Amino acid sequence: MLDPRVSAICVTIISALIAHSASAQDCDDRFPWTCRGFGGPPLQPMRPWTPPSPREIAPNAQPTLPAAPIRPGEIGRALDPALRSQYAALYAAVDGEPFPIPAVKLSDIDPAYLRKAVFFPTSEPSGTIVIDAQNHFLFLVQGGGRALRYGVGVGRQGFGWSGAATIHDKQEWPDWYPPKEMIQRQPELKRQMSELQSGVGMPGGPRNPLGSRAMYLWQGNKDTLYRIHGTFEPWTIGKSVSSGCIRMINQDVIDLYERAPVGARVGVLGAGVG
Repeated sequence: MLDPRVSAICVTIISALIAHSASAQDCDDRFPWTCRGFGGPPLQPMRPWTPPSPREIAPNAQPTLPAAPIRPGEIGRALDPALRSQYAALYAAVDGEPFPIPAVKLSDIDPAYLRKAVFFPTSEPSGTIVIDAQNHFLFLVQGGGRALRYGVGVGRQGFGWSGAATIHDKQEWPDWYPPKEMIQRQPELKRQMSELQSGVGMPGGPRNPLGSRAMYLWQGNKDTLYRIHGTFEPWTIGKSVSSGCIRMINQDVIDLYERAPVGARVGVLGAGVG
């Protein structure tokens, strides 16, 4: 059980697997979620963070999936029918979980923020996570100039942050312990809290704002109080709405949770909106 100090400050993520570079035989490039796994050397100790260049994180980087004719913010344009069937399977209801995870309504999400394999040249080792908060993307570096890209929701005005951290802990269906400052801002939260083993909070489940998975970000020996976590509000992906955490579609955070090990480096580039 996490210490209460490790509780998230946002209302709005991993059985760890070391990231591997998939060979051409390991996965179908058109559909990166079919990759069997990733391998390679363990992550190196945390280094000073060197952000990728703007070219490396450009939103129009060419994906290996066929690109839908849409840009961030242009919600409402239809996916290509072939892509729609693939994404419908990718974002279908999840079985085998202690709580239901419903299928994602694809029309609620800008297709630019659906999971893709993209060109991403960087010197960062395979397994590193790069969060481009301004463009609402999270990249999982795969090596060989490639990455998996996920859409995310980030902190609203006054709650954004940037810097380097590591994944210190991972939890499935985590409890949520909002700090006193949040309860002071939103006293109505008290009605949703109960006494848990680590203090007053909300148990994991479909009403919990941390969703199905959470990854806890620390800098050295200090908890940043920021998390990468799931959400049951997928329509908020691609927006700046959280209290600072990085929120993901539940199906995406489960995928990232399985790929990113404890100790993985995370670099957060500034959101530009606070």
